[in-house]
Amino acid sequence: MKILIIGGGGREHAIAKKLAENPRVEKLWAAPGNGGMAAFCELVPLKATDVEGVTAFCRTHPVDYAVVAQDDPLCLGMVDALAEIGVPSFGPTKAAAEIEGSKIFAKDMMRRYGIPTARYETFDDYEKALAYVRGGAAFPLVVKADGLALGKGVLICGTLPEAEEALTEMMVNTKFGKSGTRVVIEEFLQGPEVSVLAFTDGKVIRPMVSSMDHKRALDGDEGLNTGGMGTVAPNPYYTEEVADRAMREIFLPTVEAMNKEGRTFRGCLYFGLMITADGPKVIEYNCRFGDPETQVVLPLLKSDLLTVMQACTDGTLAQTDVTFSDDCTCCVILASGGYPVKYQSGYRISGLEEAEKLAEIYHAGTRREADGTIVTAGGRVLGVTCSAHTLREAVDRAYRAADCISFRDRQLRRDIGQRALKAEGIK
Repeated sequence: MKILIIGGGGREHAIAKKLAENPRVEKLWAAPGNGGMAAFCELVPLKATDVEGVTAFCRTHPVDYAVVAQDDPLCLGMVDALAEIGVPSFGPTKAAAEIEGSKIFAKDMMRRYGIPTARYETFDDYEKALAYVRGGAAFPLVVKADGLALGKGVLICGTLPEAEEALTEMMVNTKFGKSGTRVVIEEFLQGPEVSVLAFTDGKVIRPMVSSMDHKRALDGDEGLNTGGMGTVAPNPYYTEEVADRAMREIFLPTVEAMNKEGRTFRGCLYFGLMITADGPKVIEYNCRFGDPETQVVLPLLKSDLLTVMQACTDGTLAQTDVTFSDDCTCCVILASGGYPVKYQSGYRISGLEEAEKLAEIYHAGTRREADGTIVTAGGRVLGVTCSAHTLREAVDRAYRAADCISFRDRQLRRDIGQRALKAEGIK
């Protein structure tokens, strides 16, 4: 099989590596890919959002299957466009991707079908939003941009001035473009956060191993929200009891709700959950694999990824084996200094060969130069991932491997996994 992967981050590198394990996979293309994927994929110089360019490529190349891994192209209708030219894909249609593309759609759907989530109000008028937060709203509260914002369109506001600033930035200064012209203002939920990715063919749902993301840029969960500075799996707060309740109250009802809405979801559905005193509640949905959650979940997948993906596309997931290892995994993100705001790129990366002896290295923001040198080319640069029988061992090994790698202005958190270790009672 010849497969095209659409995207170019650490998530896509992890997907590509897992797909390459299948002996049926003869060739992998990646559009646009990155410096690490270039080692075993042919890179296609197209943006992931270039729907016309990607479909034109598929018309002139023998692509048997496509994996649309990134949110933007899914919300733009990449899967629909590929289907029109006869290329089957892993990922939801444009209509189904709206579950991530519009937080207002997702919240309203949850309200209609009784899926547990935070109480909320939605606004497309700045003055009305201001009046709401000034009119006795309980703090802290959360302000969310309705559309896609690279994982940064969620602001937790502890005071009225912070809420006013958030609304001004989003709705007046258009910090997130059109994505922030409509907003959701919701109650601040408290409890441990859990990420659960799930395969679904629109009929059945197969959750993957749970994970714990670390969104803030700095140790101790300080600093700005990022796309994710590290992850561990499984998440110790996600007990069997919580998992059973999430399946009954959230996962299956979401799949059924999407069917009733005429938006059958096929692909990877991401559930961002908060385990509150009242049980698990949905913080957000994503319409694709999370990043960097994918980098800790896929290494634990014992089943063949391509087979599972095709079952989601074909509607045969009920008859397909989906099993995971009992091991634990830790991913530490190495980022460019200044991320997630302003940073410089183009710096040479050293120590990769030594680190690769100890860990899986997933490239995110890298570029391979003509002489083979790997240089930085983004905010999040590398994901250093280790699996082991215990979480303690996985965390320690990931940091040993991370410390082999150096580049100018390297930035990382030193506490990835510590909350999970504490939850496990490990000092």
